[in-house]
Amino acid sequence: MTETTSVQVAGHRLKLTSLDKLLYPSTETTKGEVLNYYAQVADVLLPHIAHRPVTRVRWPHGVADQSFFEKNLPSGAPSWLPSVQVEDVRYPLVGDLAALTYLVNLNSIEFHVPQWTVDGAGEPENPNRLVIDLDPGPGAGLRECSVVALLVRERLGTLGLELYPVTSGSKGMQLYAALGGDLTSDQVRDLAQQLAQELTKKHPDLILWRMTKSLRPGKVFLDWSQNVAAKTTVAPYSLRGRETPTCAAPRTWDEVEAGAEDPEALQQLMFDEVLDRIDSEGDLLAGLLSD
Repeated sequence: MTETTSVQVAGHRLKLTSLDKLLYPSTETTKGEVLNYYAQVADVLLPHIAHRPVTRVRWPHGVADQSFFEKNLPSGAPSWLPSVQVEDVRYPLVGDLAALTYLVNLNSIEFHVPQWTVDGAGEPENPNRLVIDLDPGPGAGLRECSVVALLVRERLGTLGLELYPVTSGSKGMQLYAALGGDLTSDQVRDLAQQLAQELTKKHPDLILWRMTKSLRPGKVFLDWSQNVAAKTTVAPYSLRGRETPTCAAPRTWDEVEAGAEDPEALQQLMFDEVLDRIDSEGDLLAGLLSD
């Protein structure tokens, strides 16, 4: 694990180290391949994390070993990497390929962000998107998540909100909706919680709005709490630190509808599959970026 190279990225010179390190031993996926993935996906990933404080999950010795969450700007970070102070934490801001590459070179595999952004002065703004996280319990999976996603789409559609589905790269799915920035984080949280409570009441055999472990089997926890200002969600297009290099992958509603009928029709996607889809379809979440 000694392969090292120096590259010019977005006007900055970066030293990339240990490129042959196996970050995903089961698929023999190297750190160099992870860096290459993020370089290729940057054009669609960066707009979804720019202007948001970024929390990283790092696996220094690969996903078969220990990981840790990192919020603060790394010690020794270059002076050109922008950051923002939020309470007692100085978070990096990742708006270009140089910043992304620097953090990935530190074995940051997952990137997590809140639903709100900061303005040019570094002050938090109201959230510009809502997220509903669908977390299947034991015995449930993407088929059950797909059924729930269609119910959420129908209900939020009555409020004029268009939803964008993302398979999480782990077990479940996230549903995003663009917001105009008129609501506070507390108001968005309340909206999401009311939705979860309403759907739980209507579909008690399928949906939970509280994470009650004894009730989880066969059901989907409709996690409204990721709209709380202090919480984060894995970013669209982020790799996941699972056994294989799966990604948080934007999906079409046709795929979700098929997944609700057939448990084999909708699966988590690997990073090479995500790259192929970007080449053919572009950013399926582009509507989230509209003002």
